[in-house]
Amino acid sequence: MHLLTENAALACDHAVGKVKIEPSQTLVTIMDARVLVETDPEKRPISGCPNVGPGIKACGLTLTVRKGYSELLAIEGRRVCLDTVTGLTDGTPPGAVTYTVRNPGQELVEEV
Repeated sequence: MHLLTENAALACDHAVGKVKIEPSQTLVTIMDARVLVETDPEKRPISGCPNVGPGIKACGLTLTVRKGYSELLAIEGRRVCLDTVTGLTDGTPPGAVTYTVRNPGQELVEEV
């Protein structure tokens, strides 16, 4: 499983909805890109989700990560994010639309 960096691409289930990445730590980088840590993918805006219509809410925000934080690696006490990160969005139907990693942002460092 690859570690995520600020160059990672995360998207909602509707494929073109892109999650805005904002890394919160500055100590560890991979090829000059900061590694993402616990809570970095949460409460982030999603742009471009095409899931719109009467009574349908487009994905606009990521919610809590359900899985994908490392159980082995941490930076300043916060678990690093792996390419298995997934969680729900605030889109409709509630509790059914997820966001996932499309690209980890690097292919050099992985947790085995």
